[in-house]
Parts: sequence; structure tokens; C-alpha cells
Amino acid sequence: MRVVVFGATGNCGTSVLRALADEPRVDSILGVARRLPAAAFPKTEWASADIARDDLAPLMRGADAVVHLAWVIQPSHDEAAMRRINVDGSKRLFEAAAGVPALIYASSVGAYAPGPKDRPVDESFPLGPVQTSFYARHKVEVERALDAFERDHPDTRVVRVRPAFVFKREAGAEIRRLWAGPLLPRPLVQRALIPLVPRFPGFRFQGVHSYDLGEAYRQTIVRDVRGAFNVASDPPLDADELARALDARPLRVPPRVLRAAMDLTWRARLQPTQAGWLDLARAVPLMSTDRARTDLEWTPQWSATSALLDLLGGLRDGAGLATPPLVPSTRPAR
Repeated sequence: MRVVVFGATGNCGTSVLRALADEPRVDSILGVARRLPAAAFPKTEWASADIARDDLAPLMRGADAVVHLAWVIQPSHDEAAMRRINVDGSKRLFEAAAGVPALIYASSVGAYAPGPKDRPVDESFPLGPVQTSFYARHKVEVERALDAFERDHPDTRVVRVRPAFVFKREAGAEIRRLWAGPLLPRPLVQRALIPLVPRFPGFRFQGVHSYDLGEAYRQTIVRDVRGAFNVASDPPLDADELARALDARPLRVPPRVLRAAMDLTWRARLQPTQAGWLDLARAVPLMSTDRARTDLEWTPQWSATSALLDLLGGLRDGAGLATPPLVPSTRPAR
């Protein structure tokens, strides 16, 4: 098989390349990114392309599977710029993929409508964005575009992977840059200096290690499967679970106070994370992973807690990889 991976240099993309390295059914990989990496990956050659403006069809010639991971969450103050890549670029990629045997798209738990936190929902749960979250709006719009592609191209096997929040050590520098900016000094990211964990209604979410997610993508590439797959690890993360993991104490915080602080510091450009991300985390449902465990025979090797601790270690140490999104030397964004 020949596999083309768009967005191959990021948190998820590098884990997909890692998972495919020892896959005997995959002979060659084309990694596509806007900026080419210094790192080398087994079986992988590289091409530079912007999904929002470049001709993508030549990159897919001879491909047995195309994996679409390209996505941006910055610059968060310019939604039009993000939409050109996330939504318009995805539609261009889908058009170029007509005739490819398999198309695997990176959706998200963020595409789901607000749902329960006390029981998991399966892939039939309705989509519907949290309106204050540009990320959720974009993810839902792209899923609708993929619905149209799937109707028009029934011979293409279409898969949608809907992961929970994705963690790994090597993404530490990138996640600090994209989510925290200069307000989070690296030495502060250690258990002894995190005495409190906020507790507020709706603060319960799922996580998955990027390596385990890469394995799920590998299975969707080599197996004859279609449709959506939820991907998450146990246990769900809430204030009590995080307090146990960090040797900290839960502290009740009114969500409106936390949201107002996020919004104020974002508007002042002191940190890059919109308050809509808090709304999204509070609203998204817990996901059942029964289909992934059955149809993909997928079993995560990392718990959600250990995956988050792995990321925190990477944040503390400034860990990364020699790819443009993950390289540790990139300065935190303001």
C-alpha cells in the first residue's frame, strides 16, 4: 500500500507515521505539510503543500489511502484565516481525493452536540457544534462536506476518526505554544507546584495518548472498515481524577469566573486560548469506544491519566520533535 498523510508533521501525524513504520502492508508513505521537517521517518518521503491553495491531486496519484490530519487552531484572533485552511482546505482535499480507494479524516469529539457526562454515547450521537467554539463549528461543517463526498463517491471507503483530547510528551513545546503562550513558564509545570485543580460543573472529559491514536489510524488504513470511530482511553478526567494524579486538591471555581478570566486574557493577547474551548470541554459528551475496540481490535496502551502526565512532562521539559509544529525552539505565541 501507498499512504498519503496530510498534516504529517504534527502531534497526530507523527504518531501515524510511527504506527505505520512497522506495518508490513504499507510499502511507502508520502508525508505532506506546509513546512518540511528535518526529521526522518521510515518509509516516508516528503512534499510541501498548502491544502488551501495548492494543487493536491498530483500528490494523491497512486495512493491506496489518504489520511487528512491537516488542521490549525491558531491564529485564534483571525477565524477567517483558520477557516480557509480547516473548512475550505478540507473541501479542496476531498475534491482532489475523488477516486482514491480510502479516505480517512480526523474529526473530533468536538463535532458532537452537547451530551451526557455520566454515560458514554456511540457514533450515532448527533453532531452539532458548540456555537462559541470555532473549532467545533469547523469540525461539524467539514463532516457535512464529507457526507456529500461520501454520497457522490460511494466507491471510496470513507472513515471518520473522532478522538478525545490528544496528549503526548513530544507535543509539549507545541501545546505550550498553541494553548498557553508566554504566561506558562516551563519550570512551573510540575506536580509539586500544582497544588489546586479547579472543580466546576461539566468539567469531565476524555483523553487519549497520541501513540494509541496513531495505532487506531493504522487500523483504519489497513482494514476494510467505513464510518465513524470514537477513540478515547479510560478513565474520564475530572477534578477528582486530576487531583489524585497530581497530588493536588480540588477547588470549586465558578465557571463564569474562569471563563471571564480566559476571555479577558485572550482579548488582551496575553494567552492564545479562546473561552470557547472551555465551553467545548464542558459540553462534549463522553464517548463509547466499543466500535473501535471491536471492529479495529484497538486497545489503548496508555490510560488517559498516564497520557496527560506524559504531556505534562513534555511541557515541563520543553520536549518536541524535529518537525516545524513540534520543534522545541519555536517561541511561545502571544
